[in-house]
Amino acid sequence: MEERRAICISAAGRMACEELEISQWICEVISDALAEDGISCKTLELKKFELSPCLGCGRCSDIRRCGRDKDFNRIYEEILGAEYLFFVSPRYAPIPAKLCMLMEKMQQATFLHLQRDKAYQSELHGKLAGIISFGEGGSSGERNHKLMVNDTIARTLLDIQVKVVPYNSKWDTGIFFQKFDWKKGEEALQKYVEVTVQTSKSLYAIL
Repeated sequence: MEERRAICISAAGRMACEELEISQWICEVISDALAEDGISCKTLELKKFELSPCLGCGRCSDIRRCGRDKDFNRIYEEILGAEYLFFVSPRYAPIPAKLCMLMEKMQQATFLHLQRDKAYQSELHGKLAGIISFGEGGSSGERNHKLMVNDTIARTLLDIQVKVVPYNSKWDTGIFFQKFDWKKGEEALQKYVEVTVQTSKSLYAIL
């Protein structure tokens, strides 16, 4: 049986800060939870990659990769080889710059193909994605993270034909982790991973 793989993308971009530590912890919890289901998980920290903004050159329309950004292509190949994707992000304005650059390029490649063929299926078509935002809590804090982080990422993933796994009816675009609420956060993350894995099983049963 082919090994099932997951990629956890950590978008925290500030060096040596609590946000980075929280993001790493979240990725570790996700990895451990996936391991219980026999799924290997690799964490990609975007701060370690020299991503560059999209310049609109259009080369991705022909080669399905960025013609200028080797680090983007490295990340993209990792994503293509995974069955599950998890995006872990704090709230900046609204998301960290490198995550924005990553998603912009994935979206652009799909958009250019769809312009020529409305029935085009991206290389990411049908993959499952979980979205985890984190930061200050409270009702307004949670609401802002959902609107600015989770929903922003989810809309882009929808454009590139990736299915975002909802946590529940309220959090239909992933979950929110309140800073330093370790026990409650760990339980929610473990549950979200299990929801994602069960969603995958249900989809395969339908297919």
